[in-house]
Amino acid sequence: MTLDDAYANAAYIPQAEDYPPRWAAQAAAFRDAQGARGQIGVRYGPSDRQVFDFFQPTGVSRGTMMFVHGGYWKAFDASSFSHLAAGALARGWAVALPSYDLCPDVRISEISTQIAAALTEVANRTQGPIALAGHSAGGHLVARMTDPLLVSGDVRDRIEQIVAISPVADLTPLLQTSMNEILQLDAAEAEAESPVNMSPPHGVNVAVWVGSEERPVFLEQAEAFARTWGARHVVVEGKHHFDIIDGLADPESDLVAALLGLK
Repeated sequence: MTLDDAYANAAYIPQAEDYPPRWAAQAAAFRDAQGARGQIGVRYGPSDRQVFDFFQPTGVSRGTMMFVHGGYWKAFDASSFSHLAAGALARGWAVALPSYDLCPDVRISEISTQIAAALTEVANRTQGPIALAGHSAGGHLVARMTDPLLVSGDVRDRIEQIVAISPVADLTPLLQTSMNEILQLDAAEAEAESPVNMSPPHGVNVAVWVGSEERPVFLEQAEAFARTWGARHVVVEGKHHFDIIDGLADPESDLVAALLGLK
């Protein structure tokens, strides 16, 4: 298909194959270190994958951050990314990381509905402001949480920050990729699920984060999304699609500062 290469991230990242096992090992070590402050596999829906992991800071939390993983809606689960909670957790925020059913078992629109259910369950269990971060496909999913048809007003009103990291904000080009055999998108769903076609939320600080070494289409997607939503647009020098998320683990990073409204 004509756009397969354009959306192929791993093929252009040195030692790309090392990242998933490294993430999994770092995540497992992080969970082990949290002990009783971590709740693993909290259910928010009926399927086995409709669970989230929840980590509490020491003391009273300042709010809750939810991170939604990527993988083109067809790979990974939250267990590979637990360590990315470290930055917000050290800043006194609780952190939730949901898993979700994957394509082709479900459609992307169903995944959006699942993440909305996860967010609602997280909101029911917490108090205070909510910050959302998502990477790649997860960037799409957190942007969709501003849709009033998906998330109730009382939950949306608590969302203060959203950081979409290397997001897929326009799904229409994916119709021209072979991965669509798994995603099973049609033109109508691609248009309806694309954040670039949504009305920007009011009263939410939105930032679009992307690495300078990403594939051109991800740079283009980030720029178009930021322009359409009037969002802050940050291009991080020297970062690619796999290491752009590293800043979430660092409480002193600009990424965590933006996510938690610190600057």
